[in-house]
Amino acid sequence: MSAILETSELPAVFDGVKLAAVAAVLYVIVRCLNLKSPTAPPELIYQDSALARFLLKSCPLLTKEYIPPLIWGKSGHIQTALYGKMGRVRSPHPYGLRKYLTMPDGATATFDLFEPCSEHCTGEDVTMVICPGIANHSEKQYIRTFVDYAQKNGYRCAVLNHLGALPNIELTSPRMFTYGCTWEFGAMVNYIKKTYPQTQLVVVGFSLGGNIVCKYLGESQANQERVLCCVSVCQGYSALRAQETFMQWDHCRRFYNFLMADNMKKIILSHR
Repeated sequence: MSAILETSELPAVFDGVKLAAVAAVLYVIVRCLNLKSPTAPPELIYQDSALARFLLKSCPLLTKEYIPPLIWGKSGHIQTALYGKMGRVRSPHPYGLRKYLTMPDGATATFDLFEPCSEHCTGEDVTMVICPGIANHSEKQYIRTFVDYAQKNGYRCAVLNHLGALPNIELTSPRMFTYGCTWEFGAMVNYIKKTYPQTQLVVVGFSLGGNIVCKYLGESQANQERVLCCVSVCQGYSALRAQETFMQWDHCRRFYNFLMADNMKKIILSHR
């Protein structure tokens, strides 16, 4: 009789295990997707000035609460994976001309030039000089999307291709891009200033590109001539502190460090 009673209790035990497994999976999903993370307006840090007040008035979106896409929008890891590997749906392909510049040391710098698709709202000639992120170039999807949007709003775009990043452009000197060299970006800007003497510049840098454009503008006051403003997107500010945090496992930092190092290794080995 006791054997019969024990057998009848087994389904209930299995149901409890299944329920616990489902609960564990749901907990992991909620934690990984940050579904309980509250939404809030962005924290703005700025000096009270006429320019700051003008920007806030012109861009009210800066003060509004950001509501991310449902399910996956609160997880930076999933956004990075989806956008980095799968890309956008029907990503635009803006048409541009590739320019080649010979540097003093024999290196061949390249950038892509995209003409505006419409007149700028001010009627002025405005050129965006863009520096992509680490090991990136004009053919990356986020750059193509940004350029397409800028073209449609009346901006000419010049996008630097980091030295050695394009797979079909061979190196002509024993060096590739570095994290602090502004030579290629400066050569591109000088070309734009010489070719379009009437144009005003908007300087844009993404990630590592943000470091390069800020360094370029600070190297000489002459570099700031005809520059309307500089926009730095997701820039890293302290290489020493970043070096420490990249070796931590929190938020998968060490995993991302491995991926970036592996990408750099592939680029270097491709030029053997």
